[in-house]
Order: sequence, then C-alpha cells, then structure tokens
Amino acid sequence: MRVMVIGGDGYCGWPTALRLSGLGHDIIIVDNYSRRRIGDELGVQSLTSISSLEERVAAWAEIGGAAISIHEIDVAENYSELANLVSETRPDAVIHFGEQRSVPYSMMDPSAGLFTVRNNIMATTNLLEALIQTQTDAHVIHLGSIGVYGYETLGYEVPEGYQKVRHVDASGNLGPEQETLHPFNPVSKYHLTKALDHLGLAYYAAKHGLRATDLCQGTVWGAETKETRLDKRLANRFDYDPVYGTVLNRFALQAALGKPISVYGTGEQTRAFIHIEDVLACIEGALASPPKRRHRVKVVNQIAECMRIKDLANLFGELSNSEIMHIASPRSEPDENELAASNQGVKDYGVRPTLISATNVSELINYAKRHADLVDADKLYPTSEEKRLEPVT
Repeated sequence: MRVMVIGGDGYCGWPTALRLSGLGHDIIIVDNYSRRRIGDELGVQSLTSISSLEERVAAWAEIGGAAISIHEIDVAENYSELANLVSETRPDAVIHFGEQRSVPYSMMDPSAGLFTVRNNIMATTNLLEALIQTQTDAHVIHLGSIGVYGYETLGYEVPEGYQKVRHVDASGNLGPEQETLHPFNPVSKYHLTKALDHLGLAYYAAKHGLRATDLCQGTVWGAETKETRLDKRLANRFDYDPVYGTVLNRFALQAALGKPISVYGTGEQTRAFIHIEDVLACIEGALASPPKRRHRVKVVNQIAECMRIKDLANLFGELSNSEIMHIASPRSEPDENELAASNQGVKDYGVRPTLISATNVSELINYAKRHADLVDADKLYPTSEEKRLEPVT
C-alpha cells in the first residue's frame, strides 16, 4: 500500500512512517518542519538529540529499511503543490498528522493562536480538496483529540463519535432512536480546530464519498518504539517543556533529576492516555479496515485508560522518592473532573493497551536519566509568563 504521512517528521508521524515502512508499505513523508522552527523560537529542544529528516531516512535505509521519500510542503499554504504530489503519487491512504499539536502553544498569544487555527484548518481542508479534485480515492486517517468533548464531568461514558438520541415532537411523543454526532465542547483553540476538522471530514464524506477515520486521541506517552531503538539517528522526540512537553514526560524528567513533581492546580483533573506503541497499532488497524464510500466518518477514541493527574504524580513521586509540588495552574480548566470514554474501536483493532504501571513508569524515568545531561533545567517548570496561559492539556 502506498501511504502518505503528512507531518512525518513529528512525534507520532516519524515512528508511524518507520512502522509502516517496516511492514512493507511504500511511504511518502510530507512535512514543512514547523515543529522544529517552533522549538527554535521557544528556545527549547527535545531531550533526545533529533537528526534531520534526511539523516533519519538515510539511517533507516542503512540498516535495511525501505526507501522513504521526503517532500517539504506546507500543506496549509501550498494547495497546488500538495495537489500535484497527490496526483503524481496516488496514495492509497493518507495519515494526517500535519497540524500544530500543542494546546498551550495555541493559547500562548494571538500570533500562535491564529497560526494554529489557520494551519490546522487549512491543512485539513487543502488535503481533502486535493484528494477530491485529483479523484484520488485515498482513505484519510486523521489524528483528532478526545479533548473535543471537553473536560467537564459528563456523568456517562463518552461514545465514539456518535450518540443515540430520541427526538420529541410537538405533541410530546418520542420518535425512533437515531444516532447523531456527539456534541463538541472545545476548551482551546487547538481543540476547536480538531472539532472543525471532523466537520470537514464529515462534509467531504457525505458530499464526495471520501473515506475517513478520525482517531480521537488522548495524551500520548512513551519514549521509544521497536524501530527507533535500532539506531540513535532514528530517535524520537522527548519534549518536556511546559508548552510542548506531555505531563508524563515532564514528570519523568523531574523524577529522574530528583526534583519536585509539578502538579497544576488540585491534580483532580482526569485525562486519557495511550502509549506510542499502541498509537502505531491503532493506525495499523485503521489502515486495514477503512470505511466504505458514502459511509459516515469512522470515529475511534484512541485511548487506553483514564487517570487523575494527582494519582499519576503520586506514582512518579513514589518511584523516585520525589516530593509533589502543587503550583497554580497556567490553564483555564475545572479544578476537577471525571472522564470515562469508550475505547471499543481500539479493542476492535486487536490492541492490548500498554497501561501506566510502576514497571512502565520506571522504564520511562530511567530513559530520562540516560539523556538527562541534555536537559535545560529552566524549562522544567512554567515561567510566570506561561502561568497566564489559558489552555487545557
């Protein structure tokens, strides 16, 4: 299968490209390197040393991997260039990671927010339009977010995209049961773009027969995959700063350095998580089971488990003998919430999720220790300026 990976230089995109290449798929990476440029702007880099994409691809070939082609295209700005590439390569599937992925960055200032909205929405729209105009019947696998449903306690398990409802007519009679898209409640500009992306996918599916899967993903954790372990030049990102660093990476590095584990607010916030290896397994499953033409967008809650931040912090603290430090939250969010979401789609893909356990957390802490000499200690905790951010992770 010929697979185009948009955003193939990123945290999820790079290991996806390697995994699918190793399975025998013909991989085309499209990226504009904006994540690298944003890192330069913020003055923080990955804890792990990241080779250039050209060096990464060359290293993969050197150890016996298949050739991966690279195309530097800003898909949000260069529609014609993207459409030409689609027309020339005729991919069977397109995995769309090509969006600004940080919630805090999307709410950092007007410039970052506008960039996020413009980049994410136009990248998705340009891709969908390019496929339709070139008559390319490719299955689009879009990386969404479980956060589109909001982080307020709902009191029920969030379904996978669609909710069963019964309408009441003017006489008060209940109509037949139907399914409708579950209401969105985006809590940041980033989540807003993901909600609008889904509506775009739904429109093109209904009007043009586009085949699409929307993976509503939780927070991804994990430092390595079996492919990135093969050569240091294949290493994946390990972001730990307050803007791009995930909570598990931040906790792991703080624990590795013997520093306080920083909990924003009460720590009673519940979030969804999934390991990077399980992300790859889900993408394999999505590739193998595309929806039919004229069917609605398939939605999968790409999560393994839900956990309170407080409980997560306590686990890291116990394993490293580190104290727990509560700091004022830099995000506008409820002090606490409950979250439960169906992940039947993950199970249907045959994935047996990697859970956040003492063993797995210890491995993550040890990984952070091995690279701790590259840490910028000033980026471990939010600055006073960052504490004025509004978003929710």
